[in-house]
Amino acid sequence: MSENVLLNLDSEPRFDAIKAADIEPAMTEVMQQAAAAITALKAEPDASWNNTVEALTSITERVGRIWSVVAHLNSVADTPELRAAYNALMPKVSEFFTAISQDIALYERFKSIKASAEYAQLSPAQQTKLNHDLRDFVLSGAELPEQEQAEFAALQAEGAQLSAAFSQNVLDATDAFALYFANGAELAGQENTSGQTSTDADFAQDSEISGLTEEALAMFAAAAQAEGKAGYKIGLQMPHYLAVMQYAHNRELRRQLYHAYSTRASELGEAKWDNTANINRILQIAAREAQLLGFQNYAELSLATKMADTPQQVMTFLQDLASRAKPFAEKDLAEVKIYAREHLGLDDLQPWDMTYASEKLRHAKYAFSQTEVKKYFPADRVLAGLFAQIDKLYGVHFIEKQVPVWHPDVRYYELEQGGAIIGGVYMDLYARAGKRGGAWMNDYRGRRRFITGDHAGQLQTPIAYLVCNFTPPVAGNTARLSHEEILTLFHETGHGLHHLLTQVDELGVSGINGVEWDAVEMPSQFMENFVWEYDVLAGMSCHQDTGAVLPEELYKKMLAAKNFQSGLWMLRQMEFAQFDMEIYSHPDCDWQQTLLEVRRRVAVMPQPDFNRFAHSFSHIFAGGYSAGYYSYSWAEVLSADIYAAFEEEANAAATGKRFWHEVLAVGGSRPAMESFKAFRGREPQIDALLRHCGFHEAA
Repeated sequence: MSENVLLNLDSEPRFDAIKAADIEPAMTEVMQQAAAAITALKAEPDASWNNTVEALTSITERVGRIWSVVAHLNSVADTPELRAAYNALMPKVSEFFTAISQDIALYERFKSIKASAEYAQLSPAQQTKLNHDLRDFVLSGAELPEQEQAEFAALQAEGAQLSAAFSQNVLDATDAFALYFANGAELAGQENTSGQTSTDADFAQDSEISGLTEEALAMFAAAAQAEGKAGYKIGLQMPHYLAVMQYAHNRELRRQLYHAYSTRASELGEAKWDNTANINRILQIAAREAQLLGFQNYAELSLATKMADTPQQVMTFLQDLASRAKPFAEKDLAEVKIYAREHLGLDDLQPWDMTYASEKLRHAKYAFSQTEVKKYFPADRVLAGLFAQIDKLYGVHFIEKQVPVWHPDVRYYELEQGGAIIGGVYMDLYARAGKRGGAWMNDYRGRRRFITGDHAGQLQTPIAYLVCNFTPPVAGNTARLSHEEILTLFHETGHGLHHLLTQVDELGVSGINGVEWDAVEMPSQFMENFVWEYDVLAGMSCHQDTGAVLPEELYKKMLAAKNFQSGLWMLRQMEFAQFDMEIYSHPDCDWQQTLLEVRRRVAVMPQPDFNRFAHSFSHIFAGGYSAGYYSYSWAEVLSADIYAAFEEEANAAATGKRFWHEVLAVGGSRPAMESFKAFRGREPQIDALLRHCGFHEAA
């Protein structure tokens, strides 16, 4: 057995033992072995499911498994050594998979299986996978002339490198920013005459002066202490950024952080992290790939594997939602402007004032603060409540297991049902340096029942990664989650359940595999709804001082505030989604000008000229949502309608099991619309979404 950990990945890899030096030799060896195996596969005289599709799945799964571990570590535990190895291998890995997808001999074998008598004997899941594979051969350039195939392959490799560079630039620009303050007086923009630095005992006083919460100050102090400094360090990681934008009285500090955050990875910052050229080239590559495959633009190519049919259909959908939301957004903005002028002395409300003024307005209208709510939700109790809700819906239990991990904060759970282990999930919940921002679910492996080889007949259970960037615990205290963070946790867990609760045995269409991208968000957004149910919230609450559960009176205030500024939130999503669809639909457009035009058409709150949002819009330039960001809103129509069934039916467990059976269990083995209709008994309707957003009321 090789000593290289990556060549011996087990059910739970030895993440703590993986070294950057392992990556190149492991990937080189496994790709060479795979190439030899594919050559032998193509030499088989007659193509069958077992000697072609099943065999190729086994070959590519091993390569993909090792590379996915490397990519995962690159996202959550970035080091210069690991990044260098990852970037050096990216073109070779892209070339490897592109060569397979363009291999005309493999393509012909797949086509012969489709045309053979064996096809009728395949299971529905196998037939779906085969049809997806045939489609993907075409979309990867298998039918192109040799010269154009080579060009397409080169574009794929370059695009993968550019996406990685884009994401790394955002991470580096985020991690590089820091502000240091001696105490609360300096944080508040006042002259510090004491010459003393803050200690734990000063947090309450500094909180009163600065407006920042004691928890935020403890987080900033811990960040400074980690560098051997006294006082406070403020960075651009999301917990830092939101703490300042929401609570800091110091307007200049808010403006400074807003400017730094909204100009990340642009020409207004460090030149080495400027993503302008990356965006230009990514769009050029996308347009050329679409042209080579016979599409008018990349948006058409993107939609070839989605529920939506045409870019115009998507734009009509987005414009309709924007028109419904805009009157509410205008009302939201007018209300916060009036409040800011009359109560905060802000006559010229600016973007860096919005979160601060909105939190003050929320507190004034509904008599509670997010800080007050957060005191009720220790992270461990929230996780227990999440697991209890999943058990209630599906009868599945989470059992913590000690396994090797990449960071001490990471925890691993096995999913058990009826005494059998059906899956596993790594949870990496807290923000830190070297970790990509945002929240996501990815998979280590998918469900698969082996047909041939040494493992014939055995079932491979699925394992997922669930990654967030919540406010970390500091000074030995328990981490506490905001309601927004709990929503994010439930959202990403919804993705995880889609992957883990599959009952499909064919890897290519089990779990999230093979699901149309604009339906992938449906199970995740569905899970968010339970975070608005009192029984769920009460069950995961425990006040930090008294141990009391969330009072029903506070819950009612939260519920009353549920749609606070929902119009502004929806318009923000419409702005992002329309910008995405526009730039991928019009390859010759000036994307920076397009963003301005979309903002003028959609937004109600003007953005400053220095705002460079697109330069850190990783979803569409590095995250797989190119010409697909609309998916969040598209899937939200479906998820709201699905949750409405739980509102209508008294037995949540019975409805949950039906949802599992008709949606989660089938994964990508049938079209998402068929799964939706099998559960709901009809076509989707937008009414539930409008009601949940408060848009059914008169503006």
